[in-house]
Amino acid sequence: MDVGAEQYKRYLAGDDDGLRSLIELYRLPLELFLRTLTNDAALAEDCAQETFLRLAVKRPHFGGKSTFKTFLFRIGRNAAIDCLRRQKHEIVTDDVPPAAPLRDDTPEALYLQKEAYRKLYLAMERLRPAYRQILFLRYFEDLSLRDCAGVLKTSVHAAEMTLHRARAALKEALGKEGLFDEIQ
Repeated sequence: MDVGAEQYKRYLAGDDDGLRSLIELYRLPLELFLRTLTNDAALAEDCAQETFLRLAVKRPHFGGKSTFKTFLFRIGRNAAIDCLRRQKHEIVTDDVPPAAPLRDDTPEALYLQKEAYRKLYLAMERLRPAYRQILFLRYFEDLSLRDCAGVLKTSVHAAEMTLHRARAALKEALGKEGLFDEIQ
């Protein structure tokens, strides 16, 4: 059962609690995903708010071809790209330095309380944006490769290849940091 889809149907039927439930359920994971694209926690938060605003105002049609989470993350990704364009920033490229380390008082740090996950997340920030996005969607949000491909607007095969390369790059990054043995 897709809880997000049910809550969205409730909202479309006129129950504002459906939208509140969606925000409660998906706000933090969406912000974390958008941070992999924007490399900026504040901008990711703004883009997540924009995503829920689009959901509330435009009420896009959810056809059920994917999970609601995939649908929402795709809207969020589009909102983040629009925000970056409006601010005349380029989408993060490989030559951009990694984001500043997480502060202990941020929602991201609270979400990643376990030290091993925190180290993993910090190592992921050093990877290419495409690698960070696919790893986050696949392992933190537990999306299928098909859903990952849907969010990233790519083929399943391309998502699979990106995931393979991302895992290899992450393993290398963790090995350089001496963290690989702790994570396994």
